[in-house]
Amino acid sequence: MSKRLFDIAASAVGLLLLAPLLLLAAAWIKLDSPGPVLFRQTRVGRFGVPFTIHKFRTMRAEPGSAITVGADPRITRAGQWLRDTKLDELPQLWDVLRGTMSLVGPRPELPRYVELYPADLRERVLSVRPGITDPASLAFRHEADLLAKAADPEREYREVVLPAKLGISADYAVRANLATDLRLIVATLARVLHR
Repeated sequence: MSKRLFDIAASAVGLLLLAPLLLLAAAWIKLDSPGPVLFRQTRVGRFGVPFTIHKFRTMRAEPGSAITVGADPRITRAGQWLRDTKLDELPQLWDVLRGTMSLVGPRPELPRYVELYPADLRERVLSVRPGITDPASLAFRHEADLLAKAADPEREYREVVLPAKLGISADYAVRANLATDLRLIVATLARVLHR
């Protein structure tokens, strides 16, 4: 089975089986704070093509930094639980089904951060579809806490975290296959359930 066929089958089954949970989460978000249920944002996809990513909204609908630092005061009660359980990522199954994302692949970045990629790594990382999970996500699962310790979180992200994640993602893009993806999906589920 090819990676894309697996993505289609798994995301379709996931959306069907998780529909009740998705509806409950949507209702809680709506009751917890004013604003839309879904958070939409432009990210950079395969071959550098922009696309709209979908997540459950976990913050109050107000302007602020693009990065989340520690116990960000914008995070709602529902949002904190959704972030802790990673359920805020579930709407991305729709992005996988429609082909702008994969279950496993480098996490899609904002255009302004992609502009910082060195040319060779940019080409490699953007040669595959972005994913819901990847090795860099697992390695930096406590990214918000890490950034909270920095004097300048934005600078820390640009100069330390982003280059490290980029190197991991570039390595994944070179050796990605279905077997690797299955191992990463199992590792991701194990981390979520362990929490």
